[in-house]
Amino acid sequence: MANREALRDLQARLANRLQAAKSEALSVSSWLAVEAGAKSYLLPLGHSGEIFPWGAVQPVPYTQKWFLGVANLRGGLSGVVDLAVLLGDSPVRTEQKLAEASLLALNTALEVNVALLVDRLAGLRGVDAFVSSEPPAPDAPSFFGSVYLDASGARWQELNLQLLAQHPTFLSISA
Repeated sequence: MANREALRDLQARLANRLQAAKSEALSVSSWLAVEAGAKSYLLPLGHSGEIFPWGAVQPVPYTQKWFLGVANLRGGLSGVVDLAVLLGDSPVRTEQKLAEASLLALNTALEVNVALLVDRLAGLRGVDAFVSSEPPAPDAPSFFGSVYLDASGARWQELNLQLLAQHPTFLSISA
C-alpha cells in the first residue's frame, strides 16, 4: 500500500513539474531517468507511458529469460520485459526488490503492449542536468543513444524506446 502511495506521489510530482515547465515557458525535461540493474538510463518522455507498481505478472513458458510474462495493466494485457536483463545485466530479483520496482508502459504510439521493469525511478532530466556527453560505442545496439555524464560523474545511457520496440531481439521473445 505504501508503495502505491509513493508511486502516486511521484506521478503527481512529475505531472506538476511538467505543468509548471509548460506554464513558465521553461525548457521541458526530455527524459525520464530510471535505474535498471546496476545501470542508469534516460528514456524519452515521448516514448514513455504510464508508470505502474510491480504487480502480479503471469509467467509465459518457453520465452527469453528477460521476458517476465504478462500483466493486467488497466484492463489490458501487456508483456513485461526486465530491462536490465534484456540489456545484459544479471540483477538478483528478490520479492523485496520487486516490491520496490516499477513497471513503465511504453507509449501506445509505439504500438507494442509492453511494460519495462525498472528498479528505480530517478525523476525527470533535461540536457542541462549533465556536464558532458559522448556518442554511443561503435558496437552499441542501434537503440542506444548518447551517454551523458552528470556532475557527480554518473553515466546515463540514453535509450530510444521506439528503436528498441522495433529491434529484432526485443520482438523475439521465444526461447
